This record gives sequence, structure tokens and C-alpha cells, in this order.
Amino acid sequence: MGEFDLIARYFTRPARRAALGVGDDCALLQPRPGHQLAISSDMLVAGCHFFPDVDPRALGHKSLAVNLSDLAACGAQPLAFTLALALPEVNEPWLAAFADGLLALADAHGCELVGGDTTAGPLNICITVFGEVPAPGGRSQALLRSGAHAGDDIYVSGTLGDARLALDALLGKADLPADVLAQARQRLEQPTPRVTLGLALRGIASAAIDVSDGLLGDLGHILECSGIGATVNVDSASSLIAASACSTGARGQFSINLSEVQRRLLTLCGGDDYELLFTAPTAMRSAVAAAAQTAHTPVTRIGQIDAAPGLRLMDHQGQAVPNTYASFDHFA
Repeated sequence: MGEFDLIARYFTRPARRAALGVGDDCALLQPRPGHQLAISSDMLVAGCHFFPDVDPRALGHKSLAVNLSDLAACGAQPLAFTLALALPEVNEPWLAAFADGLLALADAHGCELVGGDTTAGPLNICITVFGEVPAPGGRSQALLRSGAHAGDDIYVSGTLGDARLALDALLGKADLPADVLAQARQRLEQPTPRVTLGLALRGIASAAIDVSDGLLGDLGHILECSGIGATVNVDSASSLIAASACSTGARGQFSINLSEVQRRLLTLCGGDDYELLFTAPTAMRSAVAAAAQTAHTPVTRIGQIDAAPGLRLMDHQGQAVPNTYASFDHFA
């Protein structure tokens, strides 16, 4: 099968929202009047971002999910995406499953594939996603990292740490029961982009980012861009592991024993969560709760933005916790 036959069989569909889709040198997108385009790219590399033997359907899902998560953090409505795909060989069953996972998530969010490229080489997936954000009168409603203010609450959606727990188990660093590993692995390989929540938070959240490299590291980007500091309750954050209930078991569906140190490591710097981390004024607490209910996504308040620069960690007793946590960095 040649390159263009591959594209035609697995990745060509009629254009719906795009003015022009797959088949020309460029796709054409027409944002609605009074809207801005939001654009983001992510690359997934075999052996770095995923195991080479991962289920191709799950890989197709994750490839787009991590990009949709960026749109969610911006409060953008998905429109379209392009796919650049390097393949070591043409494996038709693999391609069919990969395309199925990719396009099923695309259809669920009304985000159409409009172009890209294929080439021979080590397995590498690069997606560029396009969304739109209202900008009435030129005033953008996009959620940015730079809008947090002293006194704002800090929230995170969903659960944290499960993806890192699965990764540790798959690398032989943790021993998990099969049912716990299955749940945690789904969070690693098929994350849920919080698009609906991001849309609901427009006009409510003051700043936002998605949690890809670890909670504290990604919070650091908000603090840097906003020129402020923060205090985080590490116990509130470390209670958010779903696949591994603590002794209280309030959120967990399974019961395994994790130490306090392990819980904090997994949730504070684990990465691959793809939840939304956002800030909002205290006056917006009811609005945040309503947005979470609208999106059918739980959110948890884990701290507060401070005027003083720096990141301070505390426990439920108000005692300071040393910040010895480092989030993921490809080149660190």
C-alpha cells in the first residue's frame, strides 16, 4: 500500500465544518465571525510517551486527547486537526485500530481531520489541533495562564496520580492487583480531555492549564505567567487518586496500601493526568460548582493564590511541607 492509498483508506473523510479538508496542499478553516482560532501541537514518540506495544486503538485516542486537553485549558471549542504520522511499516490491522480510536474521539467532540502527512520512520505521532474562542468586540474569552490574582482559589478537576501509578507498575516499580492496574492503565492510555468543563469555565476561571507534566510543575507555569505565588494543601491533592483508595477510601474504588509519601509523589508530580488546573475568585465558588455540575466533572479546591511569589506547601494541619517535588521535563 502506498502513502496516498494509506491516507485515502484510513484518514480521508468528507469535510463538514472545514471549508476544505484532506486532499489539497492546505486545508481551509473559516472561524465564525467574532471568534479567534486557538491552535496547539503535541508530539507522541514511541518509547518516550508510550510503550511500543500499546493497544493502537488506545494510542489513537490518546494522540488526540492530549491536544483536546490543551483546547480545554484555553476554553476553546474543538474545530479540526491535522495528523503527521511516521510509521516503521504499513500494518493494516494496526492502522485500522489506530484510526478507529482517533476518529471516535474526534467525532465525540466534533473535531474533524483536515490534513497532515505520512512518512516512513520510527513511530511518531504529531497532531495540531484547531479550536475557536469567542472574542466579541475583539475581547477574547480564552482562558490563559496569566490571569490569576492574589486571593483566587486553586482547583483541579477529576483525579490525579493514577496514570503515574500505572506507569510505575508497567515499568516494574509497583505491584498492583489486576483490577487496579486496569483502571489506572486506562487513565494513562485513554485520558479524558475536559473540553466541556473548559467551555463552562469561560468567564469564571481567571487562569487555567492542563496537567500534563505534574500538578506542581504546571501550577508553576501559572504562577510565573501571572507573577504571583500560591499555597497548596498537599493532602487535598493527594486524596485524589481514584484507583488506589487511602484508608478512608472516600474516592477510591479499590483498596491498596499507599504510603503518604507515595500518594504525594503520584499526585503532585506524576504527570499524564490531563485534568484542568485552574484559578477563580472566591466570589465565583458557586459558579465553579455549577460549571462542574454542567460538565459532569468533579473539581476540588486545593489551595489559594498569594501575592507573595513562590510556591508553599502545607498539610491539613497547616504545617509546612518541604517542596522536594520535581515534575517531568524532557531535557532536565
